[in-house]
Amino acid sequence: MTPKRFNNPFHGVVDMITEMNRISDTMSSIETSQAGERERGFADAWSPPTDILARGKDLVIRCEVPGVYEEDVSVSLNHGILTISGERRRDEDDVVYYSSERFMGTFRREISLPDDVDEEHIEASYGEGLLVVTVHGAANQRGPKRISIARRKRT
Repeated sequence: MTPKRFNNPFHGVVDMITEMNRISDTMSSIETSQAGERERGFADAWSPPTDILARGKDLVIRCEVPGVYEEDVSVSLNHGILTISGERRRDEDDVVYYSSERFMGTFRREISLPDDVDEEHIEASYGEGLLVVTVHGAANQRGPKRISIARRKRT
């Protein structure tokens, strides 16, 4: 008895932009001799949608990372740069995708904070695919100082 061939019920349903992106990614992989799927690194990581807002004196950063487990998310502060990073993992190897439009692999988002912020001013919480980082007292900090540029003299 021959095995029953399974047809993709979503064949032809993928939108044009997604298909063009897939073709572009495939061509880029061939040109750089990285044919097939490759792991994303921090240089080409996807960036999750993020809102940055003021709530009173606090700076609030809301980052959407649905499908990412809490233990796969990291928040760090280094030299005034808040970094949100992590990874959205694929399902088990025995899964067949008919359409895959969500970004998978590592993600990274970097946000500049005022100079005097340190880790004691920051708290983070995660639930239902939303990471919320609150930077206490950072909303009303003075913005960057503009530096005037003088005309260079010819030598």
